[in-house]
Amino acid sequence: MVHPIFAERDRLRLYLLAWIPIAILLAVLLAAGGRLGWIESALIAFPLALFYAFVTLSAWYVSRSLPQTASGLSRLLGAHAAAATVSSALWVAFGIALSRALETAVPSFAGVEVRIRDQRVLLFAVGVLLYLLGSAVHYALLAADASRLAERRALELQVHAREAELRALRAQIDPHFLFNSLHSISALTGSDPAGARRMALLLGDFLRDSLRVGGRDRIPLAEELRLLRQFLDIEHVRFGDRLRVTWTVSDDTHGCELPPLLLQPLVENAVRHGIAHLLDGGDVRIRAERRGGRLYVGIENPCDPDRPMRRGAGVGLENVRRRLQTAFGAEAAAQSSERDGVFKVDLVMPCSS
Repeated sequence: MVHPIFAERDRLRLYLLAWIPIAILLAVLLAAGGRLGWIESALIAFPLALFYAFVTLSAWYVSRSLPQTASGLSRLLGAHAAAATVSSALWVAFGIALSRALETAVPSFAGVEVRIRDQRVLLFAVGVLLYLLGSAVHYALLAADASRLAERRALELQVHAREAELRALRAQIDPHFLFNSLHSISALTGSDPAGARRMALLLGDFLRDSLRVGGRDRIPLAEELRLLRQFLDIEHVRFGDRLRVTWTVSDDTHGCELPPLLLQPLVENAVRHGIAHLLDGGDVRIRAERRGGRLYVGIENPCDPDRPMRRGAGVGLENVRRRLQTAFGAEAAAQSSERDGVFKVDLVMPCSS
């Protein structure tokens, strides 16, 4: 496997630039301890630092093959001690060979090799120190990579869990609505065959459009309201003039996005648990407005306050609340209230368009 330092030129360039201060310090050490001139020290220190810059990259392979968490301490120390010894020995040998080449090429540098040989213990110690520092840096980089990978996997799992929850919630909503609609068609077959046929056609159109948007995470409010109108057309076949709808929707809300079919179960509850049990029916009021960066949706309907809550009446609202939390987290909320024979549901969510 290629070392990640070679993956990008900028990364390699920065790495080599980081060795310039090390080369300067090495030149100072050689000049101070080896009776070398500054020019001689620099001509040896800079090539020596460049050579060791590539040698210490081998620490990445050792560190990668011996993770801290999976390797015993003695094995870890032994492997790095051996690698540091070999790397430092190569460094000292290269330094001696380099000084010999300089001495041969430049007669005025006579005696440089001897003075470098006298510094071989110092060079070896510095080489071991640099190798161990390189190993520590490599372990830190590997730990950072592992942390980023774990974070990315956790995020992917979170996204998959959210998608699974949304699919489960949709699976609960769709059969519930379909069962109620088919039951209504069956009831109309005997009393109003023409109405049953019309309702079946409207149901087919609604299901086709709902399936088209059902696979998307979010749709514009304008499209959601169009689906609501289709649903209410279906219900109007059954209830006739007993079902009346009042729309109060601001134009600036049409582009706000929300999960598909989020409002349908709320309107279905308004019709089936409100209007259906009132002799004269009533008005279902649907409003939507935008305040700043938030969308406010309200649905209200008259209800019989003396009628006990039917089983399943709260399923739609609970599913809506969970879908809102899954899609928007703490930025969204759903509240319901009943007062003076009017049942009201209020939703608030971010308006992203």
